[in-house]
Amino acid sequence: MPELPDVTVYLEALESRIRGARLEAIRLLRPFVLRSVDPPISAAAGRRVEALHRLGKRIVIELAHELFVVLHLMIAGRLHWREHAGRSPGKLGLVVFEFSTGTLVMTEAGSKRRASLHLVQGAAALAEFDRGGLEVLACELPQFRAALSRESHTLKRALTDPRILSGIGNAYADEILHRARLSPVKLTRQLSADESRRLWDATRETLVDWTERLRREAAGRFPEGVTAFREGMAAHGRYGKPCPVCAAPIQRIVHAENETNYCPRCQTGGKLLADRALSRLLRGDWPRTLEELDERRAAVRSPAADPAARTAPSSSRPPSRSRR
Repeated sequence: MPELPDVTVYLEALESRIRGARLEAIRLLRPFVLRSVDPPISAAAGRRVEALHRLGKRIVIELAHELFVVLHLMIAGRLHWREHAGRSPGKLGLVVFEFSTGTLVMTEAGSKRRASLHLVQGAAALAEFDRGGLEVLACELPQFRAALSRESHTLKRALTDPRILSGIGNAYADEILHRARLSPVKLTRQLSADESRRLWDATRETLVDWTERLRREAAGRFPEGVTAFREGMAAHGRYGKPCPVCAAPIQRIVHAENETNYCPRCQTGGKLLADRALSRLLRGDWPRTLEELDERRAAVRSPAADPAARTAPSSSRPPSRSRR
């Protein structure tokens, strides 16, 4: 899912391309993407783009007379810019925005259609999309601590909850926690003063660093390679690969469609966090530490652990046939 760094770079690319331009038409390629009915989509035609905003993970295009186009890309939605009208975006295309300066296409991969488009009138209607999360890059440490400790949640859940913090999703939460050297399942109300500061610093540094990195990658072009799995990430999407800090294999917790990646040596004191599905399957055989995991793997690789190896004859001569 495009998160704060990705959405910021999208907005910067759109700022230079459509601010001040006229939105000539919105063409719906998949009617389901439009989730509002009033005002009608035709009301946007001919209006000038006044400003662009980020609202959590949403992109907001402000048109003249307080008409707002609200885009939520969800997991698989992406934006594409074309200087001139070209071929149809095909099966992935959801909606086409025709501006006086070019064409913006919104696509979505996969079979689950979650991306959305809303057209709303007035600031009050727009405010209904604000989940209330704190903007970490615009707050101080006491505000950050207060937001996290308001309720007791795991750090991973707190970082990705839009009612607590704004714009952070699964990918950058993994990177933040790795940088802060904190367990994803540690509870927010159990954070010490030092851990709170580490998490605050890591959150800000991670978001700023990745925004700058994505800007450099785009290099003035429209960002087309938006993905949740990027070269250079320390933990997210790196299950089984060595941690760039300590070289321990990155581990994961899988729950429903979400996966949490972490380094057990850097973040959990060498302890393996129980994956709900696997620990239920393995029960008492679930390894608790990296050392136990290494021992299990070594046992599996050992010839002594192979039943075929234990029953094989000791010499190369074939066994004699028994007499009838």
